[in-house]
Amino acid sequence: MLSCGERGGDMERKNPESTVVDHREVYRGKIVTVNVDTIRQASGTTTIREVVLHPGGVTAVPVLDDGRLLLIRQFRYPLGKFILELPAGKLDSGQSPIDTMARELQEETGHRAGELTYQYTFYTTPGISDEAIHFFIARNLTKTAQRLEEGEHITLEAYSLDECLRMIGTGEINDAKTILGILWYRLKASGA
Repeated sequence: MLSCGERGGDMERKNPESTVVDHREVYRGKIVTVNVDTIRQASGTTTIREVVLHPGGVTAVPVLDDGRLLLIRQFRYPLGKFILELPAGKLDSGQSPIDTMARELQEETGHRAGELTYQYTFYTTPGISDEAIHFFIARNLTKTAQRLEEGEHITLEAYSLDECLRMIGTGEINDAKTILGILWYRLKASGA
């Protein structure tokens, strides 16, 4: 067992599930591909791995000049409701994460960032998907015009950091990337 602060030596570990007995692509859609792999374990038993392949995405905490955070309230079809979240988008083929974030920020919020700073990349659901999201902080925002895509239902809202933290605590903000982004921003804003 690792103690706090120790590294697990991930670079030195051998992949324990590298023997693929069967590989099937069961779905290829506009955004995701779903594979079902049968893996042979070292013991000889087999295990099924269902994997959702995703091109990845971007998200940012847009900080207005007065310090408030710009969020979007967007209708999410799988949930059947509007949720409050950070602006985000899917990586398009051939476009860098920073260029994708700049484009998505302008399209969804109608703001251009004078400063777009990369923070880190995180995995959304590594137990079933390879989706990685590149996270940024956007500052020095200039108002332009929203350019929503067909089927995007988005309104803009601005909140203080304290209001955002309260809404995370009450569950009003319940989108994982948004919670993670706001908490990361708070750590950075406090100098941690």
